[in-house]
Amino acid sequence: MSIHTYLEHFGGLPVADLRPPDSKQPSAVPGRQPEEARRGEPTPPYGIAPGDHPADAVAWRLRHRHWEDDPELADLYAYFLANVDTTRVTALIVGAWDVDMSQENPLPGLLVRDAARFPALRHLFVGDVVQEESEISWIGIGPSTGLLEAFPHLEELVLRGSENATEDAPALTPVRHEHLRRLRFESGGLSGRIVRAVGMSDFPALEELDMWLGVDDYGGDARVEDLADLLSGTRVPRLRHLGLMNSELQNEIAAAIASAAVTPRLESLDLSMGILSNDGAEALLNSRSLGRLRNLTIRHHFLDDSVAERLRATLRASGVTVEISDPESPRDWGGDPRYVEISE
Repeated sequence: MSIHTYLEHFGGLPVADLRPPDSKQPSAVPGRQPEEARRGEPTPPYGIAPGDHPADAVAWRLRHRHWEDDPELADLYAYFLANVDTTRVTALIVGAWDVDMSQENPLPGLLVRDAARFPALRHLFVGDVVQEESEISWIGIGPSTGLLEAFPHLEELVLRGSENATEDAPALTPVRHEHLRRLRFESGGLSGRIVRAVGMSDFPALEELDMWLGVDDYGGDARVEDLADLLSGTRVPRLRHLGLMNSELQNEIAAAIASAAVTPRLESLDLSMGILSNDGAEALLNSRSLGRLRNLTIRHHFLDDSVAERLRATLRASGVTVEISDPESPRDWGGDPRYVEISE
């Protein structure tokens, strides 16, 4: 997933934007990037009408294009409820809802209210907002525990943004969910209380977990200690893929993973997007657990070439597929010259 392009497939289905009711644009082919209108050129196709495809044949995306004078997102959602057989919808994506995402996203609360109308929903993405629409740090993750409680058969949840919830209504509190298999947070600054809540939640079916931790300047105040419950593996017995990424603490995270109780059962580990350097790589090299992996991914890093090659050779000798790519160069701008891939 990328903050620069819209999702094209989700939940095993091509993504289709719901075209506003009064739109004069022709329907687009699902599974392609939305085209923007250009002066002097024919109006490009956009989205689909409710009857263009069966409700369970696409992943529906609801988004507000303020530059097109689209209806407010809550109104588009009402149109969706009235004209699409939501009992067959299996994948739903919530896109932009505001000019700059500064207002609270209305859809999570509406979805909780109307959960009974979505009995087949298995895949939910809240915040498919690209950088052209908003910086990731402006996108708010509001209270989301209710989504997991309202959709007990949900298998995949993706949340993009930073926590904008209050002390009394955090974005996530510890919860038990029997069927969730994939959980992903994409953030330029993920709060410590979200990280702690994930670790304290019981997810007996969870197989894949990714968290972009981000930087302190944009709300990423999580510390390695906040990962302790998660790395114990007690509440995620089926976890097979773990991505702890995009962090200023990437070396410390690597050291924690190297000796964590959860590590021997992992098949895939992703430490990309952060400031991993030689110290973190040495911790991985000294681990007795990584040789059981099938895949290790480290993209966007600050490893010396010789250290990266030694890590590749060591783990490949144990049968691990290793991708170490996109090396970065330190920047002389004061303080730590290393930088994460996504922050603001």
